[in-house]
Order: sequence, then structure tokens, then C-alpha cells
Amino acid sequence: MMWGYWGGTGGWLGPILMVLFWVLVIGGIVALVRSYGRPHAEPDRAQEILRERYARGEISRQELEDLQSGLTIK
Repeated sequence: MMWGYWGGTGGWLGPILMVLFWVLVIGGIVALVRSYGRPHAEPDRAQEILRERYARGEISRQELEDLQSGLTIK
């Protein structure tokens, strides 16, 4: 009589590990797909930094407008 790969466990551990493996694989694929589907917030952060610099007086209004026009997505 064969006791299974895991010895005297009766073979119940193998199927549990198989299900766990596939749950992790499918979960990883879903996480990757969702992360690629999200728009990145970098342009928003760049605009925020420019507004902060303008508020502190580090750049003029004209410089702010010039820099903002360079951040537009083409």
C-alpha cells in the first residue's frame, strides 16, 4: 500500500499545497494586471511641486506656466 508522497499523512497535504500554490499564482497575476491598469500619479505630483515652488516664491508666474506646459502628456 502506498502512503503518499508525504509519508503517513494519507495524501491530504499535497492537494492543500497545490490549491495554495495556484491561489498565490493567480493572485499574483491579478495584482500585476491591476497595477499596470492604473494611471501613474507622477504628473500630478510634478504639478503639485511646481505650485509649492511658486507659493514659496522660488519661481515666477511665467516660469510656472512655462514649466507646466512642458508637463502636458502628448
